[in-house]
Amino acid sequence: MRRTMLYLPGNNPNMLTRGWLFGSDGVILDLEDAVAMSEKDTARILVSKYLEQGEFGNCEVTVRINGVDTEYWRDDLAAVVPMKRLDGIRAPKVDGPETVKILDEELSILEDKNGIPQGKLKLFCLLETAKGIWNAYDIATASPRVAAIIPGGEDLRADLRTERSADGTELEWARRMLVFAARAAGVDPLDTVFSRVTDDAGLRKEAEFIKQLGFAGKSVIHPNQIAIVHDVFNPTEAEIAKAQKIIAAAKEAAARGQGAVSVDGKMVDVPVVKRAEYTLIRAGLA
Repeated sequence: MRRTMLYLPGNNPNMLTRGWLFGSDGVILDLEDAVAMSEKDTARILVSKYLEQGEFGNCEVTVRINGVDTEYWRDDLAAVVPMKRLDGIRAPKVDGPETVKILDEELSILEDKNGIPQGKLKLFCLLETAKGIWNAYDIATASPRVAAIIPGGEDLRADLRTERSADGTELEWARRMLVFAARAAGVDPLDTVFSRVTDDAGLRKEAEFIKQLGFAGKSVIHPNQIAIVHDVFNPTEAEIAKAQKIIAAAKEAAARGQGAVSVDGKMVDVPVVKRAEYTLIRAGLA
């Protein structure tokens, strides 16, 4: 699952060492925004060392590289791809499928060079401009490597020439479009970060909203945010019981040759069963 993916600054040894202990589903070792220009080389070396020797538990491990419009991205990939603990690359400022293809080709070269199975490393694409959001489906289908697409936060707001609002109204359309594109492409829609790290109520409200839109999870920037997002995305006992009841009824109906059945006075058909199955997957009971 990708309910939470925690950003860890690539130039912070303490966070790189302890980050996986906070219980997020994934960690993002950040070489981009969290690292000053003067520390890019140092952070790259540090991250590669931790990928080689560090502990990450069961977390999905990705590295956010610098954008393909910078001088750093090829060095970033060359440093981290050989490290076997790496699961994927989070690519910033992906505006179109061309960026995905550039990264795909470079990853294929490095996988061959380092004896890594072709296609092992996944791409998590950050769509941080209006153009990127508009091209969301083309980006999501540009390579089998693409595992998720993620809307930008502050960069996207800047490109839209708007300001952050309390309830994120300015990003609502972008979020909706991204979910549709991701689901149509068969990849995960993952939400952007919630920057007010002490506003637990605001985080919960936003997590509930993006879950209702269809997001699979949310990027987080502070360990205290993990439990709140997990609580929102984890099915409740009532939801689990209902899902189990629906699936049991559907199996009984199938055994009798029926295509639909009533549960608690409501018709249960294939889409309802699929939602029930997804609930049990999120609960770890599938």
